Amino acid sequence: MNQPNKKVICITGASSGFGTATAKKFIQNGWNCIITGRRQERLESLAKELGEENTLTLAFDVTDNKAVEKNLSNLPEKFSKISVLVNNAGLALGLEPAQRCDLQDWETMIDTNIKGLLYCTRLLLPKMIKQEEGHIINLGSVAATNPYFGGNTYGATKAFVRQFSRNLRTDLHGTGLRVTNIEPGLAESEFSIVRFKGDKEKADNLYKGAHPITPNDIADMIYWVATTPKHININNIEVMPTSQSWSPLQVYKS
Repeated sequence: MNQPNKKVICITGASSGFGTATAKKFIQNGWNCIITGRRQERLESLAKELGEENTLTLAFDVTDNKAVEKNLSNLPEKFSKISVLVNNAGLALGLEPAQRCDLQDWETMIDTNIKGLLYCTRLLLPKMIKQEEGHIINLGSVAATNPYFGGNTYGATKAFVRQFSRNLRTDLHGTGLRVTNIEPGLAESEFSIVRFKGDKEKADNLYKGAHPITPNDIADMIYWVATTPKHININNIEVMPTSQSWSPLQVYKS
């Protein structure tokens, strides 16, 4: 049965990891869900699992502004009033030092982690302001403030996400809209498989024995943030597994 009053969440990068877990969490709690990603087959499979009557699949690449506009501008009425946008689509590529990195990897991270987030946010903000309800939840990283070897451009893109989230919240002062930046540390998903370009063994070794954050952990946080009372804004959450902490500063001796 159609329930037009059900709240709607839009999740980018929903075909795996944090995005998939978040979609499941919100559907289980009675929301309608727009799931986006580049992989149509995965989205369709997830929609069948979640229940197609409550799920809208949109296959597009967030780095393509025209595709973002085409897909998110003309939504079916049931999904047209988006209460929450989760900017989850993002990636890290490589762990090489800056002087040996692949420049294309840098460009891909900038296009996805920064431009993709901007395109989706900018398109939906006016609608949220008009409906006097909306929450932008960005997926950042502890890499925004904690440099590590090979983190160069990835960390820089997440520093952008952190500062953009803070400035966005300032711009939206008085509108009633909310903005949250969630910054996970070591988390096990397909993230590291992508980073190591399909080398699953290398990715698995990174997590072995570390008891990392799981996608369900992040989904629980996103749900909590989105369902706090409207007069509460969670500005930023930085979260690490208990096994992870900060490294000492490096000192080179000649």
